[in-house]
Amino acid sequence: MKTKAFLMFAGFLVQFFGIGVYSQEKNFRLPAVPLVTNNPYFSIWSFSNNPAEDWPRHWTGSVQAMACFATIDGKVFRLMGHTHMAVPAMALKGTEVLPTRSIYTFEESGVRIRLTFTSPLLADDLVLLSEPLTYVSWQAEPSDGKVHELKIYFDVSAELVVNTNDQEVSWSRPKIAGLDIMQMGTAAQEALRKSGDDLRIDWGYLYVVSPAAQPVSNVICGADLARASFLKNGTVLPDDDLRMPRPASDDWPVMASVFSFDSLAHPAERYILLAYVDAFRVEFLNRKLPPYWKSQGITTSQLLREAVKTYAYTSERCKKYDDRLMKALVKAGGQNYCDIAVPAYRQSLAACSLAGDIDGTPMYFPKENFSNGCISTVDVIYPACPLLLYCNTGLLKAELEPMMIYASSKRWKFPFSPHDLGTYPLANGQVYGGGEISGEDQMPVEESGNMLIMLYALATKEGKADFAVKYWPVISKWAEYLRENGLDPENQLCTDDFAGHLAHNTNLSVKAIIALGCYSRLCGMSGKPEEARAYWKTASEFASLWKSMAAEGDHYKLAFDKSSSWSQKYNLVWDRLLQLNLFDPSIAKQEISFYKTKQNAFGIPLDNRKDYTKLDWILWTATLADDPSDFDELVAPVHKFLNETPDRVPMTDWYDTKTGKQVGFQARSVVGGVFIKMLKP
Repeated sequence: MKTKAFLMFAGFLVQFFGIGVYSQEKNFRLPAVPLVTNNPYFSIWSFSNNPAEDWPRHWTGSVQAMACFATIDGKVFRLMGHTHMAVPAMALKGTEVLPTRSIYTFEESGVRIRLTFTSPLLADDLVLLSEPLTYVSWQAEPSDGKVHELKIYFDVSAELVVNTNDQEVSWSRPKIAGLDIMQMGTAAQEALRKSGDDLRIDWGYLYVVSPAAQPVSNVICGADLARASFLKNGTVLPDDDLRMPRPASDDWPVMASVFSFDSLAHPAERYILLAYVDAFRVEFLNRKLPPYWKSQGITTSQLLREAVKTYAYTSERCKKYDDRLMKALVKAGGQNYCDIAVPAYRQSLAACSLAGDIDGTPMYFPKENFSNGCISTVDVIYPACPLLLYCNTGLLKAELEPMMIYASSKRWKFPFSPHDLGTYPLANGQVYGGGEISGEDQMPVEESGNMLIMLYALATKEGKADFAVKYWPVISKWAEYLRENGLDPENQLCTDDFAGHLAHNTNLSVKAIIALGCYSRLCGMSGKPEEARAYWKTASEFASLWKSMAAEGDHYKLAFDKSSSWSQKYNLVWDRLLQLNLFDPSIAKQEISFYKTKQNAFGIPLDNRKDYTKLDWILWTATLADDPSDFDELVAPVHKFLNETPDRVPMTDWYDTKTGKQVGFQARSVVGGVFIKMLKP
């Protein structure tokens, strides 16, 4: 009977609280916790161990305040937000980050509260993925078996709708039957007027929505007045002196909600919906594109109604998706690997925007967060593509399509692939290295190789080369360029452009050779047998030459002409994943043994020149290992880095392997590259 009772209780916990079998290692601490994650402009994180220790912040670090308090039998506690008011923090008992959810568990005065942020980024549902929605929910229950009086206060600041706090904001109370709605946005509403890196959205509208039947009071008010009123009286009254429009910093207008849990004797739940609706998501070749959901004919009122109507269903979908994905991650690479990949999932997807073309075709645009602000950078798409290949190839096609359209146009006059499409959110043409005018400082071998590898990887997953065939003239031009220039690249940049120019780069050569093999296979899949044989012969000969040109004792060089040098040959992983088998298997085996002698506390350096590394490349390199223990040995320092780095920012992919300090970059989509292990045959 005891066993049966326990199983029934466990089943209740799974259903009510969303506890799954697979979770993080106990006491694993991420450098930042994702809260609201949808796209580069609607992306809010906690940069601290406890959400009551600091304000939530946009991924750029700018404060985007949300405050949360609870009154338990008249006692007031703070769950979120670093206010100047003397309110004790509620005891935080646990933090759990799952692929689509972040859950904080608090307990005090006989009441347990689970505060959950659910961003339904389900990669297999493009409409839902594109919808700018996050549910904030509170599951409460007595932990002492007694009845309690509980109220929850939650607010969101005008900081969420401005780029800088001197911008004026306005607000309103839209009417939709069955919903209680608050809306806020800038007064100017200058859509797509700014481009750059350290920017936040200042057009569109933020909505706070709750079902009208839920016991809640929603008020738009000055922040101090709203919070002080709740702390004193347990209610919030409208602020008659709050005139609009006004700068976001003037009394800090907030949209505040107060929820009642009267006579809490059993588990109960309350929730709100946060939605950020922008009329246009990006500009592509000088035409403004709406978010994908809007391109499918969905109106704002339909979006909000359906999101509330399907809350329970969507929440259950997210729970099942999380558990299924984490189970697969643990099976593929163990618990440390799962701990790294889970936060990478939401970060990678939230660093991109899914828009719809004029005919509704999905177009997916990544942003180079804290790199240079570029949009649709090929060497950002390339490291991130394993996540898309694993979860939904439709997303990879949506990411490649804008680049292929641009590269096939008369505007692009070079025989190699472009680097980018512009500066986010304006995808109007390359800006890197002199743009499309000079092309003096580009990445010709890098980007051409990236594109051919991704096109063949896509074709293998789909079992057909239709997407590549559609753009055959341009990709055949890239293949020819690599045949002429790929074996021993001239002085140029690779994706690791922060390391500077390098001639005779052996890892870049690996990429070019594998790309030629990929092109050969694409030729075979598209009815071009003679071309397939010719390119396969070239790729095979190049691979044989590479081995002798790059060999140096117990490892292979950084550059063909540099003795006593080494580097991670992370590009070699595609030879295995795509089963090309161009390179002698002994190369990878020898390299893995060598890397194990070069590890520092937080991982393998990128090469012999510096102590810094790239998180994504370490996982690619580790995936080359045949022995699971070697994989674990190379991955463990990355896990240690995330747990111990002093820099509290959304996962950086560029850090120092000795100190664990961030060197640059954060919140980038490239961390989706850690899913490379999931592609291994």
